[in-house]
Amino acid sequence: MESLAEIVVQPPQSATWQVHLDRSMWVGGVRGLMLQALHPLAMRGVWQNSSFQEDPFGRLRRTADFVGRVTFGSPQEADEIGRRVRAIHRRLRVTDPETGATHRVDDPELLLWVHCAEVSSYLEVARRGGLRLSEREADHYLREQRASAAYVGLHPEDVPGSCAEMDAYLKHMRPLLKVTPEAVAAVRFLLWPRLPRHLRLLTPAKPAYVPFGALCYYTLPEWARRMYGVLPEVPQGAVTAALRAFRMGMNALPEPVHERAFMPATRLMLQASRDRLAAAGYDLTRGLKGLTDPRRRPPAD
Repeated sequence: MESLAEIVVQPPQSATWQVHLDRSMWVGGVRGLMLQALHPLAMRGVWQNSSFQEDPFGRLRRTADFVGRVTFGSPQEADEIGRRVRAIHRRLRVTDPETGATHRVDDPELLLWVHCAEVSSYLEVARRGGLRLSEREADHYLREQRASAAYVGLHPEDVPGSCAEMDAYLKHMRPLLKVTPEAVAAVRFLLWPRLPRHLRLLTPAKPAYVPFGALCYYTLPEWARRMYGVLPEVPQGAVTAALRAFRMGMNALPEPVHERAFMPATRLMLQASRDRLAAAGYDLTRGLKGLTDPRRRPPAD
């Protein structure tokens, strides 16, 4: 029988499972995009090399696919998507309009900023939304995410592996951040996005996205909101209450319903993960999320 390490990249007892199975990840993902956009080169790299302007949902769903594969996928699936992402980044370039200089998209400094903005957002939003993680468990999460960073080409030892290291990194980066026209446009897209063609039937429900987009914006650090100045400030206690309500409602959705938001390939990957774990003796009656309960795991040999 396959060992657990051959079935999934991260084990069910990991801090990563607790964070990445939490439905607050949707808020964390959009917050991460908003935070990433404050790095001028990182934002211009997205602007010049993707269809973000037409399909902000697409970028979020592709990110969700990557995160899912390097968490719940098999090592082979994680290796494959890592190779694919590195190959794409390797051939892309970004031009700085202020200097005319051309930079590689796979510059380690750019990759590190994108990684840290993303995982720090996942962790901050989940904990603020009510996920009970101790400081030690939060450190474990960031340490585990070094493995995810390696899939995009970073050296794990160069990636913050604790809350203290992450805080120090973000503090170090603040003087380098800037609100560019592209960054403001990106935030406005995320607050009121232009739906892609295959989702235009959902246009009547589009106003419901505005409070969600605002919620993502208001979970940004105070210094980031001050830089953007896109929305007026509101009491942060109200933001926390709204985030907790959103998290509670989303976490109540059955797994099959929630997964409709993912790309078809992501859904297939998650089902294959469930099948492998069930064959290994794990109790999947409550889906992947149920496996955070030790009682649903097979007894240790």
